[in-house]
Amino acid sequence: SLLFALRAGCGVGVGVVGGGARSEYHYEYTACDSTGSRWRVAVPHTPGLCTSLPDPVKGTECSFSCRAGEFLDMKDQSCKPCAEGRYSLGTGIRFDEWDELPHGFPDVGLDPGSKWVPLGDYISSNTDECTATLMYAVNLKQSGTVNFEYYYPDSSIIFEFFVQNDQCQPNVDDSRWMKTTEKGWEFHSVELNRGNNVLYWRTTAFSVGSKVSKPVLVRNIAITGVAYTSECFPCKPGTYADKQGSSFCELCPANSYSNKGETSCHPCDPDKYSGEVSEGGWSLVGGLPINTGRNRKENHPSGHTQLMYKWAQPKICGEDLEGAVKLPASGVKTRCPPCNPGFFKTNNSTCEPCPYGSYSNGSDCSHCPAGTEPAVGFEYKWWNTLPSNMETTVLSGINFEYKGMTGWEVAGDHIYTAVGASDNDFMILTLVVPGFRPPQSVMADTENKEVARITFVFETICSVNCELYFMVGVNSRTNTPVETWKGSKGKQSYTYIIEENATMSFTWAFQRTTFHETGRKYTNDVAKIYSINVTNVMDGVASYCRPCALEASDMGSSCTSCPAGFYIDRDSGTCHSCPPNTILKAHQPYGIQACIPCGPGTKSNKIHSLCYNDCTFSIGTPTRVLDYNFLALANTVSLAGGPSFTSKGLKYFHHFTLSLCGNQGKKMSVCADNVTDLRIPEGESGFSKSITAYVCQAVIIPPEVTGYKAGVSSQPVSLADRLIVTRSPAGFLCRSNDVTQSCSFGRSTTIRVRCSPLKPAPGSLSLPSTCSDGTCDGCNFHFLWESLAACPLCSPADYHAIVSSCVAGIQKTTYVWREPKLCVGGISLPEQRVTICKTIDFWLKVGISAGTCTAILLTVLTCYFWKKNQKLEYKYSKLVMNATLKDCDLPAADSCAIMEGEDVEDDLIFTSKKSLFGKIKSFTSKRTPDGFDSVPLKTSSGGPDMDL
Repeated sequence: SLLFALRAGCGVGVGVVGGGARSEYHYEYTACDSTGSRWRVAVPHTPGLCTSLPDPVKGTECSFSCRAGEFLDMKDQSCKPCAEGRYSLGTGIRFDEWDELPHGFPDVGLDPGSKWVPLGDYISSNTDECTATLMYAVNLKQSGTVNFEYYYPDSSIIFEFFVQNDQCQPNVDDSRWMKTTEKGWEFHSVELNRGNNVLYWRTTAFSVGSKVSKPVLVRNIAITGVAYTSECFPCKPGTYADKQGSSFCELCPANSYSNKGETSCHPCDPDKYSGEVSEGGWSLVGGLPINTGRNRKENHPSGHTQLMYKWAQPKICGEDLEGAVKLPASGVKTRCPPCNPGFFKTNNSTCEPCPYGSYSNGSDCSHCPAGTEPAVGFEYKWWNTLPSNMETTVLSGINFEYKGMTGWEVAGDHIYTAVGASDNDFMILTLVVPGFRPPQSVMADTENKEVARITFVFETICSVNCELYFMVGVNSRTNTPVETWKGSKGKQSYTYIIEENATMSFTWAFQRTTFHETGRKYTNDVAKIYSINVTNVMDGVASYCRPCALEASDMGSSCTSCPAGFYIDRDSGTCHSCPPNTILKAHQPYGIQACIPCGPGTKSNKIHSLCYNDCTFSIGTPTRVLDYNFLALANTVSLAGGPSFTSKGLKYFHHFTLSLCGNQGKKMSVCADNVTDLRIPEGESGFSKSITAYVCQAVIIPPEVTGYKAGVSSQPVSLADRLIVTRSPAGFLCRSNDVTQSCSFGRSTTIRVRCSPLKPAPGSLSLPSTCSDGTCDGCNFHFLWESLAACPLCSPADYHAIVSSCVAGIQKTTYVWREPKLCVGGISLPEQRVTICKTIDFWLKVGISAGTCTAILLTVLTCYFWKKNQKLEYKYSKLVMNATLKDCDLPAADSCAIMEGEDVEDDLIFTSKKSLFGKIKSFTSKRTPDGFDSVPLKTSSGGPDMDL
C-alpha cells in the first residue's frame, strides 16, 4: 500500500510548486472516494517536515483529464499547454531519457551490481546470475496500454514483462515471456486495466561459465490511460518542438543536432558531422577524421577493369585537413581479376554462374565428362564485388540500431571490416543459403546428420579486446553464436557442420572494443576473411566434377546415386557394397578405400554410416576369455555433479546424460537449452536448442533457486559423438568433433565399467574425486560405471565341484560358484551329479579276511621252521658228543646219519635251553658249501677249533 501511495502521483499527478527554485514540497491528490471526489494535499520532500505546508483543498473531479500537449498545473489545478521544446501525451506518460533512473522507478535490486542501469537513450539490465527487476506503479482512470521497445539478443537471459493489480495478482497474458529479437529493437505493447497496475521488467542470466551474457535493453516506455500528467517532458537530444502544446518532438535531419529541450536544430560546424537521427534520438556530432585513403570503391567498365575511386558513403573524413589523402587518379586500366570458381566472365566483365552440369575454375564453363557430376556449392575466394547472396551492414554498439553503412569492404583476395562510426559498432556480414542438396546416401542416414559444411579462412588483427563472432540462423530464426574469437588470431581455417536442410544464414560480426563509448581510436583493428566454401548447396555452382554411379537407360548412361553404404567404382562407375564392419565416407564414396574399418569392439550399422557397439564384446586373458553383455546398460542414464556456486551465490549443477551401446548406434542422450522456453505450459515440449549425442552435458539450475515451475537447463554441450570400445581397462572411449579454442582436438569422454555384484543394473555412475565435474581441463571427461551388468558372463572357470562321501552306495557331486562371484548371466550351474560307490563295510570285511589268512599262514610257517630247528639241534648234539670222546673211546662214526631203526625223539638230549631269538639266530648261522651247517668244535686236547 505504501508503494501505491508513493506512485499515485505518477498517474494522478505530482505537482512541483513554483517555476523557479525547487520548493520544499509538492502537491498530490488523495485517492478518490465513493463520490468521485478527492483532495489536493502538500507533501514535503523531506519526511517529517510538516511546518509551513498549505492546507488541503478540494481537488478536481476524478474523471478530469488534460489533452495531449497540455499538463495539469497542480497549483491552480488547471490544464496549461506545454512550453516550446517540451511535450506531453495528455492522458499518458513517456520515459525516453535514461541519464538517471526517473522518478517513480524504485531501486529494487538485491545486489548493488545486479540492477538496471540507465545509459542515456535506454536502460540496460544486469548480466550476472542475479535477478534484477525494473518496476513502475501507476493508477489508471481508464483502460490504457503500456508500450516499450526492447533489445533482447542473448537467449542465456530470461526476460519477462508482466503486470500485477493491487491484489498482487498478475494479469493473464501470454506475452509475459519475451522473445529474443531478430534484428535490432522490437516493439511490445500490453493492455492495462483501470485501477492500480504495477509493471515489472525482470531479467535473470543463466550463464555460469566464462561467457558474459549480452544485456537486455529497454527504451521509450509509454503508458496511456492516466487522468493527466502534471508536467511536460523536455525533448530529448536530437529532437525539437518549435511550438507550444506539442504532443511529440520532431527528429533533427542529418548533419544537424539539438540538445535537450531544444526548440530547433542547429547545423553542424564545417569540420563536424552527424548521422540521421533514429526514433531513439541522436545528438552525436563528431569531428571529421583525417582521410587515410581506405574509403574507396572500384568500378568495372566493359573490357578491362578501370579503377574509379570515390569516397565511401557516408563520407566521414575531411580531405582538406593537413595530412589527408587525396582521391587517386581514375582511369588506370588493369587486367580483370578472375571470377570465383563455378562462375564465368561475361562480355561486360561481370561474373555469372555456370549452368548445371558444368564447372569452371573462374574463367570459362566446361561440361562435366561422362560418368561425373558437378559438386555444387559456393566457393568464394576472389572479392571483387560482394556476392549477390551476401549483405553487409553496421549495428550500433551504442543504441543497437542498424545503420545504413557498409560493414565489410572487398579487397581482391580478401574482404575486411570497414571503419564504422564507432569502435564498439558491430561490423556485420551475412551469407544466406536457400537450402542444400546432399547425396542420397546422406539423406538415408538418420544418425549422421551432416547435410553440408561451411569452411572459411580468416584472420584478426587487434590492438585491444576485439571480438569476431560467427553465428548461424535457421529459417530466419535468431542467429545463434557458434564460435567467438577474441584478440588477434593468425590466419586459420574453421569448419562448421550443417545438420539441417533448411534456409540457413551465416553471419560474421566484428566488434573492435566492447567499451560503451563513442569515437574511433582503433580503426587499424580489422578482421579479414580470405575464402568461404559451402558444400552441397541447392542451386549452387561447381568448381569440379566428381565421379558418379552410372545407370543404363535407352538414352545411354546417366548419373544416379548409389544406395546408402555403397561406394562407386571409379573404373566401371558401378555401385558396390562396403565390406562388413566398415563405414563409408559419405562425401567421398569412391573406391574400396572409402570404406573405413570399424574399431575393436564395434561393428557397422546396416547402411555402413557409423560404427557402434551392440553391448557385447570379449577380452582375452592368458588364462581365459571374458565375454561381456551390456544390454542392461543400453538405456540412457543421468548423473549430476556436485553443487557449484557462482561469485553471486547462484547454485547450479553440471548434468550429464549417457547412452553407450545398442539402439543400432542411435544417439539417445539429449541435452536441451530451455532458458527461453519456460513460457511453454507444463505437458508441452519444445526446445530452442538441443543436442543429441552419446554423452552430453548441460548446466542445471534447480527450480528452488530460479523460482520457476521447472529447473533451468542451459549451455548444452556434446561430449561424445563417436564411440570406441577399449579392452584394457574394459570401457568406452567417446570423442566429440566439437573443436573449440580450448579443446583444439575436440572433447573426449572415457567411461570405465566395473563389475560390482552388489549394484544391480543399471548400477551407479560416479565422477573422479579429484575432478568433481568429471573433468580437470574441460576437454577430457571421465566416468566410472559400477554395476552387476558390467561383470563378465559366467563360464566354467567361475564355479567348482564339491564331492560328498559315499552313503549307502551313493555319492553326490554339487557345483557352486566361486566366491566372490564376479560374473553374471552366461552359463548356469550344472545339475547335481549322483554316482554309485562302494561303502567302507565291504572293504573292512575284505581287510579282516586278508588279515586272518595272513595270520594263519604265518602260524603254519612258524611251526614248520620250529620243527626243522628241533632236528638240527639233535644233529648238533650228536656231533658234540662224538667230539668229546676220549681216546679210549671207540672211533667216531663215519657219518652222523641216523641208523635204521633209531628213534630220534627217544635219544634227543637237550644240552641247554635257548630262546626263540636264539633259535632263529642259530637257524640263520653259516652253512658250508655242501649244504650243511658249519659248527665250531674243540679238540679234546684243547687244540684249535675245527669247523665241521
